[in-house]
Amino acid sequence: MGAAYFYHLTRRSLEETLPVLLDKALGAGWRIVVRAQDQQRIARLDERLWLGAEDQFLPHGLVGGPHDALQPVLLSHETTPVTGTSCLMTVDGAEVTAEEVTALERVCILFDGTSPDAVARARVQWKSLTDAGCSAQYWSEESGRWEKKAEKTA
Repeated sequence: MGAAYFYHLTRRSLEETLPVLLDKALGAGWRIVVRAQDQQRIARLDERLWLGAEDQFLPHGLVGGPHDALQPVLLSHETTPVTGTSCLMTVDGAEVTAEEVTALERVCILFDGTSPDAVARARVQWKSLTDAGCSAQYWSEESGRWEKKAEKTA
């Protein structure tokens, strides 16, 4: 049974934080899907990952390509589960189900702490997932480094 990790971004942007978390998840040997709500956001993330520093290249692809099964990181705006996924990272309030949290090693929910709407959406997701019996942790970078601020176990 997995857990949902909520990442409250207040000091660094999603574009700075996502590659760090992807690198850690790849280091754990996980296959990752990054889910956003729309195709335009996925396209921007794809471009950002391709334009990163050469020594920090993160192999990835867009879901629906000819080599999905070979990609360690897939970017998607769809809610359809991808076979072989160990970790799901969501951005911009993309949907996450309790079934996904239970089935995967980890679900990471990244949200913009400067947006009241994003914070409100994350609170709804926290309540929904924990009420469904999922374990969850809330992490904040407000102090300048990541600190666990709350935890609820199943």
